[in-house]
Amino acid sequence: MSASLDGRVVLVLGAGSSGAGLSNGQAAALTYARAGAVVAAVDRDPARAEEIADRIRAEGGRAVWFAADVTVEDDVDRVVASVAADVGVPGVLHNNVGIVTAGSVVDLARSAWDATLAVNLTSVYLACRAVLPHMLGAGRGAIVNVSSVAGIRDTGYVYPVYSATKAAVNQLTVSLALTYAGRGIRANAVLAGLIDTPLTAAFGPEGLTAEQVRARRDALSPTGRMGTPWDVARAALFLASDDAAYVNGVCLPVDGGLSARCG
Repeated sequence: MSASLDGRVVLVLGAGSSGAGLSNGQAAALTYARAGAVVAAVDRDPARAEEIADRIRAEGGRAVWFAADVTVEDDVDRVVASVAADVGVPGVLHNNVGIVTAGSVVDLARSAWDATLAVNLTSVYLACRAVLPHMLGAGRGAIVNVSSVAGIRDTGYVYPVYSATKAAVNQLTVSLALTYAGRGIRANAVLAGLIDTPLTAAFGPEGLTAEQVRARRDALSPTGRMGTPWDVARAALFLASDDAAYVNGVCLPVDGGLSARCG
């Protein structure tokens, strides 16, 4: 890889995995570390956070870990303050936390709607609010928000709250980018398409095996296959690095062309 983050502190929220297999958060944490960053890995599950930090250190990288619920204001503020005091001012904030909630508006319970907004959108607000004063003090910083092509087009799945939260993340990213562009801070989003992660099974109808769900999703992609978490992570690394120094306010699809296809 050509992009370098040598010595910079990268705060990865949602650095663990929800199940077996590589997650977007794990791939991002590893990719940033391999680019020379000091990674602060955060996950709600302390075992998952510790696991990815250990993996980074086993490769010779530098990492610390924290357990936090990113929907809880005090948790987010605590982690950011600890990172800034003990590790260094975050040069990159990577917001990866998200959940997929299926169901039409008529069928979706209010509690499920509120919970999805909290995880997918409010967590980004809380993290940015906590990190931005540190970045502003340093006069530089990069925010990378992991979003979805579901925020810009219909993907064939009935998950309006997921689509709504991702569309909001996209526009929040643009607002951040334009608000702080003159103060050395950039904000961009990666719009993930059909990516093979531990969450893949959640996109299939009941009764299908995980492999059947994967085959269906492979067939939906213009490339004939889903992308991998590494595809999302490499795009994030570019956006976080100085190679993208003049890239700001971009919502970048990483989807094999899915969002460019009509019908």
